This record gives sequence, C-alpha cells and structure tokens, in this order.
Amino acid sequence: MLKSDQNALREVDAHDAGSRPIRVGGTLLDRVNGIFAEIAASAAEVDELGRVPDRNIELLRQIDFFRAFQPKRYGGFELDVQSYAPALVRLGEACASTAWVAALLAQHSHGLALFSSQVQDEIWGEDPGALIGSSVAPVGKAEVVEGGVKLSGRFGFSSGCDHAQWYILGFVHPGFEPPFHAQFAMVPRCDVTILDDWDTVGMRGTGSKTLVVEGAFVPSHRIESWEGLNTGTSSGFGVHDSPIYSSAFEPHFGIGFAAVSVGMARRLAELYIEKTKSRIKVYTGQSAVDRAPASMRLGRASLAIDAATALMEKDWVALDDSCKSGQFPRPVEISRFRNNQCYVVQLAIQAADELFYGAGASAWHSSNDMQRLWRNLHMAGSHAGIDYDTRSEIYGRTLLGLRYDPKL
Repeated sequence: MLKSDQNALREVDAHDAGSRPIRVGGTLLDRVNGIFAEIAASAAEVDELGRVPDRNIELLRQIDFFRAFQPKRYGGFELDVQSYAPALVRLGEACASTAWVAALLAQHSHGLALFSSQVQDEIWGEDPGALIGSSVAPVGKAEVVEGGVKLSGRFGFSSGCDHAQWYILGFVHPGFEPPFHAQFAMVPRCDVTILDDWDTVGMRGTGSKTLVVEGAFVPSHRIESWEGLNTGTSSGFGVHDSPIYSSAFEPHFGIGFAAVSVGMARRLAELYIEKTKSRIKVYTGQSAVDRAPASMRLGRASLAIDAATALMEKDWVALDDSCKSGQFPRPVEISRFRNNQCYVVQLAIQAADELFYGAGASAWHSSNDMQRLWRNLHMAGSHAGIDYDTRSEIYGRTLLGLRYDPKL
C-alpha cells in the first residue's frame, strides 16, 4: 500500500521560494485531479498541434508539478517517488503527450540537482521556474578548449523542447576514455536552434524535435559525466540534504516512461469497457458484451495492467527506501530498476493490443481515442530509453557478474 500521507506537498519557506506564491496542502495527485478534465479535453488538440500547448504547461505550473524533484533551496518540494508517480499515472490517463512532456521536464530537476552548485545557481538562482529539456544520447561532438568545450551536433527526440529554457545534451568528450567519455552538457536556450522536424504516427503531441547546436561554449562547471551521475561522484552529489538526491540519475529519469504507459493502458481499458457494453456485432446483431471473447480480452488486459502496476509500485517503494537508507544504489539495483521500467511498458503494450484488436474496426477511426492511445503506447515502447531488449541484456549481464560494457 502506498503511503498517501506522503503525497502531501510540503510548505515552502518564504525566503526559499522568493516572490513565488506559496502553495500548501493537498497532494500532487489531488492537484492533477483538479486539472484532469481540462487536460483530457485537450488530448485530440495536442495530437493535431504536434506539441503540448502553452495552456497545458501553465496548468501544470499552477499546481507546481514541475517542482516535484526541485531542491527546496530554489522553491521546490523534494518529493519522494511515491508522492510523485501516482499523479503522473493519472496525468497519463488524461493526455499521454502532456504527461510524457511533464514527466521529463519535472524529472530533469533531479538530474540538475546532481550537477555543480554553480550551474544550479546559474539556472534556478536566475529563474526558479526554469524548465529543462534534454536529448541525452551521446551524439554531440566536442572540442576541448580552455575552461570547457565547444559543443556541436544535432540532438534528436527532445520532448517538450519548446517549453524549456535549458537543455541537458549528451556528447562524447574526447578527453576521456569509456565509460567516462559519455557526458552531459547543460546548454541554455540561446545556444540552441529548434528544428521543427517532429512528424510521427505516435506520441505526436510531445513535440520531440531536433536541437541544433553549432560550436557553443560550455564551461566545465556545466558538464557532468554519465558515470558520475550514476555512481554518486558528480559535482552536485551531497549538496542537498534530501534523501531523493542519494540516488542515481537513471532510475529517476526513467520513472515517467513506465508511469505514463500504465496511465494510457488504464484509459484504453476504460474506453474498451464503454464501447463493449454498447457494441452490436454488425453481421449477427448480437451484443458484444454477451460474447466470451470480449470478456476474455478484458480479463487478460486487466491482469497485464495490474501486474505492471504492482511491479511499478514495488519499485517506487524500493527506490524511496534506497534513498532513505543513505546508501547509493548498487549497479545491479540500478539495472533492475531500469529493466523493470522497460518491462512495465511491455505489459502496458500487451494490454493495449488485447483491447484494441478486440474493439472492432470503428476503433481505427481518427475520431476514436482508442486508436490514439494504441499508437502512443507503441511509439512509447520504441523509445531508446526503454528498449527492453537492451535493458534485459544489461540486467542479465549484471546478474552474471560480467563487466560493464559501455557499448550498451
């Protein structure tokens, strides 16, 4: 059982919050429920627009969603996973693309809190409400110069990039050997050009466009290695007292992939139930609800959703417990968290297929929310960050005691 009392948003000291209006009381889930109807009503528009509209971002700002993992020093709430993730599942039921973008913009705060104090002050000291996008695959090229690097590259799949003021960009540092060569640079919006090239079948509303950087100077204090962020050796490790920063970057970064996918599967099940109760088989005139296949598909799908939820919630508790212990998670634990997140998405897709293929041809109509959810779930499952084949290989190798392979 998740601790609902842990969900309460804690009061923020007026000095820490600056001039920002202080919000107290209620849970993050309560707050999401308060904007649920408006977010849900926008889902078709989001898909058509190809990005999350400003109005949805503003609604999320109003409930302080993006401050979930932000340090209190800058006006954040430092929530644990169990206080954050249920609200994200619920948001996924309303609009998958909005939830996906909201998750990444919120979870990047956990990553920034592990960077140097200097860059944290540079970003949040100037604007406590600054949002951070990303493209973390190490595809960028860097030239070592005095005081840092000059970064160039085309960084794809940057979800919600239109709403960010800074970006975490992955690159290969020529001055380091694997695995330390994979690094992250914190780059301001002024050094980035957004290439509007996002045109996909699924997750259309995430606006996951390409970021173009040409020779931008990135000082050393804005750079952290992938290794450092996932071994507790980054510049910002230990800067903040909250237990949530006693964790690796990857498990917190991956929370949203699983949570949003489960939210989509839950919504698809609701729509399937509604449709099945009123559906008449066109060739026989028989009610679909009286046929065994309709019930069987729902039963199998519900089991997959329940299994995904149970595994996900178990890991939320385990991740929080790991943080509270003060012991940095071992590589096998990090690998298990990430592998499980990928498997949860696979279970959500399995449920979606059971339901969608049993819903009849009308489910394919562009006006039917079921087809959008089905498309979105399959697109989510294609994301490199939740590549189940790769993650299961990494986890298996870890269990076998094999050495880390940076190529994976």
